[in-house]
Amino acid sequence: MKRHLPPYVYAKGKRGYLYFVRGSICERIKSNPGTPEFAADYARLLRGRSMAPRRTISKLIDEFMSSPKWAGYAFNTRRSHERHLAYIRDVAGHVDPSQLRTVHVYEMRDALADKPTDANRKLDTLAALLNHGKRIGWLDGNPAQGVERLKPTGRKRRPWPVDLIEAFRANASGRTLLLFELLLGTGQRIGDVLDLRWSDLDEDGFTITQGKTKTELYIPLTDRLRRVLAAETKKGFFIVCHPDGSRISYQLAHKNIMAVRREIGAEAYDIHGLRYAAASEIAAIPGMTSEHVKAITGHADAAMIRLYAGAAVQKARAQEAQKARTDKDSTKREL
Repeated sequence: MKRHLPPYVYAKGKRGYLYFVRGSICERIKSNPGTPEFAADYARLLRGRSMAPRRTISKLIDEFMSSPKWAGYAFNTRRSHERHLAYIRDVAGHVDPSQLRTVHVYEMRDALADKPTDANRKLDTLAALLNHGKRIGWLDGNPAQGVERLKPTGRKRRPWPVDLIEAFRANASGRTLLLFELLLGTGQRIGDVLDLRWSDLDEDGFTITQGKTKTELYIPLTDRLRRVLAAETKKGFFIVCHPDGSRISYQLAHKNIMAVRREIGAEAYDIHGLRYAAASEIAAIPGMTSEHVKAITGHADAAMIRLYAGAAVQKARAQEAQKARTDKDSTKREL
């Protein structure tokens, strides 16, 4: 039977897909025989030039997760990105990233509009992924850059009120109370508090390098935190630890804190709210400025400082203003 295909081209499988097989090259030809595209593919393969692997978002995710940038992320940042990258891989893993346009990013955002916070976090992850694509030469631009975030519709995070702080202290004990006091006393993120070692502590405070921002801070001890730590028995390298001295996980820390939150009716106030509480307490003290808040929280962005301490600053300034008005009226009456 006369062969109708050119040399080295064979039909394989039930569907009869065409493959060029010669030496070390075995590559499918997707164009149809007799077309200019087929002639170009065939000529290229005869010259021994295999087609470059097709770039996809799924492959870009693999590249991103094996990069030095990824290795430098804090544990909780990687875990958050992993969750959102799994979604991106599922819905667009087959897409060539160079074909992605800003309109497609908006379409993804709008499809998740019923959960705006989750949508915004996925946008942040996508932007980081595509920035990596630019870094390694897969993309010339980042279509996720500048895409407007959705306005959150959920509850606003608030600092813990004084009565619930005291209620937690009255109902918690052991490792849970120690963790609570460290969170409130240092004003740091949960991951950084769980990473604290006894070697980070001197007589007056902690030396900390924040996992998320890599900011180096020295956090002096409050009197309460000094007493709490002085009463604690060292079991290993980590301050908050299992009985064998090993570091506890975020999941266990959250479980321990949540148990007491439920007991005292503080479900609306989460772990991160203790960082807000520390910033708010500082901001409410007369004479304290955003620089004082920054010195404890490590925030470089003024907008974030306002988010954490803005309400307390407003209240303190309002009290000063009303006091000044009262003092002015008293002076007039005396005259």
